Order: sequence, then structure tokens, then C-alpha cells
Amino acid sequence: MAFKVAVAGATGNVGREMLNILEERGFPVGEVVALASRRSVGTEVSFGDRTLKVKALDGYDFSDTDICLMSAGGAVSKEWSPKIGKQGCIVIDNSSAWRYDQDVPLIVPEVNPDAIDGYTRRNIIANPNCSTAQLLVALKPLHDAATIKRIVVATYQSVSGAGKEGMDELFTQTRAVFVADPVEAKKFTKRIAFNVIPHIDVFMDDGSTKEEWKMVAETKKMLDPKIKVTATCVRVPVFIGHSEAVNVEFEKPITADEARDILREAPGCLVIDKRENGGYITPLESAGEDATYISRIREDSTVDNGLNLWVVSDNLRKGAALNAIQIAELLVARGLIQPKQKAA
Repeated sequence: MAFKVAVAGATGNVGREMLNILEERGFPVGEVVALASRRSVGTEVSFGDRTLKVKALDGYDFSDTDICLMSAGGAVSKEWSPKIGKQGCIVIDNSSAWRYDQDVPLIVPEVNPDAIDGYTRRNIIANPNCSTAQLLVALKPLHDAATIKRIVVATYQSVSGAGKEGMDELFTQTRAVFVADPVEAKKFTKRIAFNVIPHIDVFMDDGSTKEEWKMVAETKKMLDPKIKVTATCVRVPVFIGHSEAVNVEFEKPITADEARDILREAPGCLVIDKRENGGYITPLESAGEDATYISRIREDSTVDNGLNLWVVSDNLRKGAALNAIQIAELLVARGLIQPKQKAA
């Protein structure tokens, strides 16, 4: 079987990563189409050893396309995903536009694969927020073993989560600091170079930011609505890789050794946890890797059945592009999709 796949937002960080991962994982594609806004038409992007010329999303005919990997932002997705879905093309959307719609499954394949059956209501499947995806990959096997009651998480999120503009701003500001040039903050609300900013997305009425709210809502939708979640999301001067300090309270007893053994066997997880200098993961080592890494697993003596974890992943891959392609692979593996164009 060979599928026709469109990548919408192909010139962005995540769109380019989607093209890379499609090739790396050998997804069964017969044709790949790179789409973006009209101003990007003619731009060249790489797909394996091939070069694709970008076409305009606006007005593109999806009637012979099987899957659209959508990474063009929430406003574009709100407008175009329903139109694409009505043409019989399944949209896997990376924005927040559809995550909280009850008719759209929100999927991390290692966490809630069975929810994918609900995609037929709109022909849209949502990718979770990057920080939620890695958190739940690490917590799902522990929840299955001991039932999570409460999660307290502080994130340390890289600038690539804010797109190419965020990465450019960290680079430009860092260079400006070293040569004593003025430092300008454009993408972020304060200087990001040699600083941390406890503010991602807009503020809400209760004082939380939208990023923190997303983590709460998505955890409840994908893992268990009864779990209590509180999050503090922080932007840090790292180019790629989100890190999380996670405190978890369980209903049943679970030791650090038991958690370590469970996570070593869990899909998508890689435990690096030696109690010695350098015996843990940092975002630098996670960049370009598919795994969700877990370190610093230890018991929390201040609560009953508590654990602390350090969770790190490449936010452009598992937090976005890789997860989207794993969803596409799940559709194929379960026989939920057939190519529209039959092989000659």
C-alpha cells in the first residue's frame, strides 16, 4: 500500500521535521506534497534525497489525498481542516484548534491508541501539546500500575516550541550579549538569552497561562478525567528539547525501583537514571531522538505513594512531528485507512 500524504506548513520547523520523519521511518508513501501559504509557493523543502517545491494550501484539491499532516497553525487549521476532512482526507492536526473538541480524538499512540476509532466523526485527529505528549508517555505505564491521583509539573520548554522566530531570537540575543549590542525582545515578552520566562501563551482569568491549562485539559482527556493536575510552564534558553520536573501522587504504593522497572519496559520510554555525575538526561542529548527520557526517579517522602521524575524529550519530534506520523502509522496498522489511488 502506498498513500498520498500532504504536509501543510511544510516550511516551518515542525513541517520540515514531519518530512524528515516520514522518510526516516519508511512510512508507505506513494506521493508527498508540500503545502504552505501562497507567499511560500515555490520554496524548496527536502524529503529524503528528493526536493519538493511548495504548493499553496489555499485551494488545493485533497480529493485524491489520503492523509494531511497539518502544522500550519490554529487559525489555518480551524478554516481548512473541516474542508479537507469533507474531501475524504484524514487530517492529523498539530495545533490546539481541535484538541478539546469532543468529536475529535486527541491521541498519543503509547497512551490512548483505542481512541483513534472516533476520527470518523470529523476526519480529524488532534496531536497534543508538546509538553503534554512527553509527560503522558512517561506517566501512562505508572498510572496503569498504581493509579495517579495528582500531578504537579514544572516545565522547562525550549524556544523551538515558539517556532523559528523563537530560535532566531535566542540566537540573536545571545550574540548581542557577547558583542555588547542592544538586546531586543520581539517574540518573547522578556529577554530569553541567559534568562528564564515563566510565561508561555496568554494569561487566563485564574492566573494560569493557556499552556498550563492545555496540560491540565489534555491530561484529563487522554489519561483520566479524575486526575488532579497543576502545571507551571517556563520558557528557557535551550534551542531544542523540553524538560519537566514531575511530582506524582498515586493511590497505590509504588517504589522508585518498581517505577524504574516499569518504565524500562514501557513503549517510547528510555530510562537513564544513575545516581552519579552525568547519570541523567538533559535536553541537549534528547535533540534528534525519538524517545521520552526519564531520569532522577525517586520517592517523595512528603506524601503517601509519591514519586519525583525528570522527563525530557525532543519537542519537535515526540512533541509534534513524530507523534503525528505515529498516529498515521496507527491508522495503517489498524486497517482504518486504505489508499484512494490503487497501485497500477
